[in-house]
Amino acid sequence: MREYIANRILTALEEMGGVPEGFAPDFQQPANPEHGDLATNAAMQLSRALRRAPRQIAEELVRRLVLDPRRVASAEVAGPGFINFRFSDRYVSEALRDILEQGDRYGRTATGAGRRAIVEFVSANPTGPLTVGHGRNAVLGDTIANLYDWTGWDTTREYYFNDAGRQMRILAQSVEARYRALADPSHGTKTIDGAGEPVVVPESFPEDGYLGDYIATIAGELFERHGTTLLGGDVQPFKEAAETAIFAEIKATLVRLGIRMDTYFNERTLYESGEIWRIVDALKARDLAYEKDGAVWFRTTAYGKETDTVLVKSTGEPTYRLPDIGYHVEKLGRGFDRVVDIFGADHIATFPDVLSGVKALGHDADRIQVIIYQFVTLVRGGEPVKMSTRKATYVTLDELMDEVSEDVTRFFFLMRSPNTHLEFDLDLAKEASEKNPVFYLQYAHARICSILRKAEEVGFAAATDADLGLLTHETETALVKTLLSFPDVLDRAAEAHEPHRVATYLREVAVAFTQFYGACRIIGEAAPVAAARMRLAVATRHVLRNGLSVLGIGAPERM
Repeated sequence: MREYIANRILTALEEMGGVPEGFAPDFQQPANPEHGDLATNAAMQLSRALRRAPRQIAEELVRRLVLDPRRVASAEVAGPGFINFRFSDRYVSEALRDILEQGDRYGRTATGAGRRAIVEFVSANPTGPLTVGHGRNAVLGDTIANLYDWTGWDTTREYYFNDAGRQMRILAQSVEARYRALADPSHGTKTIDGAGEPVVVPESFPEDGYLGDYIATIAGELFERHGTTLLGGDVQPFKEAAETAIFAEIKATLVRLGIRMDTYFNERTLYESGEIWRIVDALKARDLAYEKDGAVWFRTTAYGKETDTVLVKSTGEPTYRLPDIGYHVEKLGRGFDRVVDIFGADHIATFPDVLSGVKALGHDADRIQVIIYQFVTLVRGGEPVKMSTRKATYVTLDELMDEVSEDVTRFFFLMRSPNTHLEFDLDLAKEASEKNPVFYLQYAHARICSILRKAEEVGFAAATDADLGLLTHETETALVKTLLSFPDVLDRAAEAHEPHRVATYLREVAVAFTQFYGACRIIGEAAPVAAARMRLAVATRHVLRNGLSVLGIGAPERM
């Protein structure tokens, strides 16, 4: 309907003349049903260009609009220049029939048809199990990829990691120290601070080493397989064993959360191919990189920063900006129309340097969309739960799912805007009541399934040829109109990269259904009315199920 009315508005504006090229009217869904079903502020958008009062423009637009009365019952000017549209009863009935015909496909659009997107998320280095700190990244990325899928894009999910560098050396040394303690009883110990608690570790344990139990488990498995034969060698066997074990656990956690990656990209390949150093040479050739104090600097002052930025340290080790530039150039080179990155708030000051590097090399950085999310605080009994990965006081994603379930974990990570700090209330997450938002939605779906079963048991059937024109009660038409918003909600959520819009919308659907069912009986009504209402219930079930599927959450039929 938005597309239909937008086309009619553009036709009328062509007749009026003076409209800027490429103009597109904005639409809103009025909060108050008395203001119609759809509204546009197109007249206000055009006021400056046309040098006329918005209300005058709106009145002329309405006079010129040619609308099919079978689809649009009225178009009225309101306030300073809004145009409110009201759908016809016939359109509402036909649209409901369309929902029913599409069923599990309803909500899918072709907005991104013919285009390719890559969503890079999680991207935790294999130094430990996934924690709650990674969880919001993982669920946001996967759900944004789902939104791209539902809106017609050819979507790739990618995991980017680095299995080299300082973190991996410390990981290997941590495993080696635990292994040495098992293999050599004479190996001494020392006490270090572990998140405020004294921890006894092997004498050779590295400063900033990883204290988690998984380190001791990996070391124990190595000792069981190899005995003392690894003593005195290099750390490579310990690094390889740790990487293999940790990646296996990471992948298992993601699968449990309903996430499967399409591709994995190792940062090391950028070094092996020489791409890193070709980028440095290319920037120098453009006078956008230079050497100073033994380091290589990127001239980021040319892109609005107050100071230039180090790309390669005086030790010869690149800062992470350099391989990130290389990685994004590589992704663009694969022909993706859109490259989506999911980053935590700690990247907010640094990712602009990467985009500047991509631009400096002559690539289209506008194809890169960076989603910055705020971090998560676990709360229990009103108090925050402390988390620190290296000090081993973290809460893993698996532990969180053990406590509150996979569906609740996903939903709670999604129910707020990414740019909002998220307090994950463990007490609320475990509550089986309407206060728990995911329980409320899943219960609404299960309740509809139950209603349909009971109606069929007493002889009512949701006949496919039911007369949907009988659905004239205000709660019936309000519910249908709410269901009609679903494809547009998905389109807008995908474009804004804001999955929480879907969660908010599904609650509106559940509320509208509750109001409908409270006012309109199925059992006890005449068969034609009961059949039509059952079809409306089926359509609502489709929307709830499809919407929960977008969020990666199950739609139980019984609870």
